[in-house]
Amino acid sequence: MIVELGHFALVLALFVAVVQAVVPMIGAHKGWTGWMAVGEPAASAQFLLIALSFGAVTYAFVTSDFSLSLVYANSHTDKPMLYKVSGVWGNHEGSMLLWVLILSLFGAAAAWFGGALPPKLRARVLSVQALIGVAFLGFILFTSNPFTRLVDPPFNGSGLNPLLQDPGLAFHPPFLYLGYVGLSMAFSFAVAALIEGRVDAAWARWVRPWTLAAWIFLTIGIALGSWWAYYELGWGGFWFWDPVENASFMPWLLAAALLHSAIVVEKREALKSWTVLLAIMAFGFSLIGTFIVRSGVITSVHSFANDPERGIFILGILALFVGGALTLYAARATEMQAKGIFSMVSRESALVFNNILLAVAALVVFVGTVWPLVAELFWDRKLSVGAPFFEKAVTPFFVALALLLPLGATMPWKRANVARTFRQLLPALLFAAACGGLAWSLETGRSILALVSAFLGAWLVFGTLAELWVRAARKPARLLRLPRADWGKAFAHGGLGVVFIGIGLLMAGQMEDIRVAKINEPFTVAGYEITLDAVDKVKGPNFDSTTGTLSVRRDGKLVTVLHPEKRTYPVEAMPTTEADIDNGFFRDIYLVIGDPQAGGGWAVRTYIKPFANWIWAGCLMMALGGLLSLTDRRYRIAVGARKTRVAPTATPAE
Repeated sequence: MIVELGHFALVLALFVAVVQAVVPMIGAHKGWTGWMAVGEPAASAQFLLIALSFGAVTYAFVTSDFSLSLVYANSHTDKPMLYKVSGVWGNHEGSMLLWVLILSLFGAAAAWFGGALPPKLRARVLSVQALIGVAFLGFILFTSNPFTRLVDPPFNGSGLNPLLQDPGLAFHPPFLYLGYVGLSMAFSFAVAALIEGRVDAAWARWVRPWTLAAWIFLTIGIALGSWWAYYELGWGGFWFWDPVENASFMPWLLAAALLHSAIVVEKREALKSWTVLLAIMAFGFSLIGTFIVRSGVITSVHSFANDPERGIFILGILALFVGGALTLYAARATEMQAKGIFSMVSRESALVFNNILLAVAALVVFVGTVWPLVAELFWDRKLSVGAPFFEKAVTPFFVALALLLPLGATMPWKRANVARTFRQLLPALLFAAACGGLAWSLETGRSILALVSAFLGAWLVFGTLAELWVRAARKPARLLRLPRADWGKAFAHGGLGVVFIGIGLLMAGQMEDIRVAKINEPFTVAGYEITLDAVDKVKGPNFDSTTGTLSVRRDGKLVTVLHPEKRTYPVEAMPTTEADIDNGFFRDIYLVIGDPQAGGGWAVRTYIKPFANWIWAGCLMMALGGLLSLTDRRYRIAVGARKTRVAPTATPAE
């Protein structure tokens, strides 16, 4: 009964979404207050109905209701409760239900907290948001129904992919979806502004908190996915440039560009057309990611589905919304005149270069991701574009971005003096050079990567500190009175510097050893003496494990004892590798046990990874910086911006 109620609620949510998409839009066009007001209760009702539907599916997973096809295919009675719950979104149908739940949540939030918006703009935003909901609710109900029943329910399920049975990946998709779908709000604001004919400082201030929230969630989601890949897959890496990884990285880059360009619109009423275009493309790339994951056109270990028919449906949604928005943009773009004037040497110009670097980097990643598909489609050639291409193609943009950020953040608006800015940042430059030299010496000159990454990371960190010092007019007491947005920017830029240091020093200094290890026969890797003490068979809740016990010593002193595993899940008939890691501030000791060897002993892989944890610490710093900025009252309430008409046919906002 509960499952049927959830199915009915989902169908009803589709009808509510249609009403929300149509009635407020007509009301805004006609100036009918009552029709515009329909959007707010409709948004709340749509969210509650989809939440009820999602709760029904969750109930079916928790109670192991195998009469539901989705539960049978993705659960099992022996699964731990955490993975029964995460199994709801660990598949195509359930993940799409989570997608529309988050979409409706953002729409409802706009209704709940959008009281400061002009009524016509709020009505149009809610209508566009609901129109997206109509498309995806239709997609779910007609092609991906999570409520399909089995005629003869089995006694047990098929289980969940063992790689997904991990806490890191249990929470990774919800955060990623909050970021993906959160960008729909920037899209809705952009389309609503184009329909209304208004893009000004107030609009930029309204759109920034939604974009910032989406960027925060994307940052956390990408970091969780990277962390999971690092410790769960057993290959010792943190980023593979897989198509699905790239699908999350591209919207992140464009969202970062959108955040910075919106600042210029807010402060100087310039870059209006570009900012609106970024808002459209950021969500467009989120839809492209959805297409990549679910269409099967590009092979990936992260793909949810391999169904071309579903892919065509998503491609149609992508063409409808992005194509429609770009058509509207083309009709309105010439009327969005920039008002602010600024020098080539100014903070505005630095933000423009920042945008160019981020946008082109996203374009390069996109080309590399889809190029194998293009080559196969047009030339019938099988190509593989891997990490070497992306690292060589994208790295120059990030090097330029890192060099630019402290300079741009320190420059004043409208016109800057380069010599004065360099004088303010000279101590930071000297500290950064010293850090680069230290990294080079510790690496004994083996890799220029260590020098460059340490210099760039330190330049970002110390440059950020120098910029805060300048903002406080060189008076320590004023630091505490700086707005939260300034501290948020400092944490975000500093976090990016920490990520630079972590990635560069890890790639430059990691050690790898692969050998056959025998019981009680020690071997040495990078100064650490490692001994395989025992290998035991262990029974888990829903898996069988071969668990190694390895002691690690340095200079005769015990450092740690690690227990890497080789697991087999009988239900799924699938083995997994579970690395064990001794995490440290400056290095990780990473051990993986493999299969028994014919001549005796076990295959053991050892990695010594310097500064690995700095990568995720830097990501958390960036997310914390975004959160600090989001709590700044100026970013939550649009005040003090006079709205001006940019299109002759626009209707004045009320």
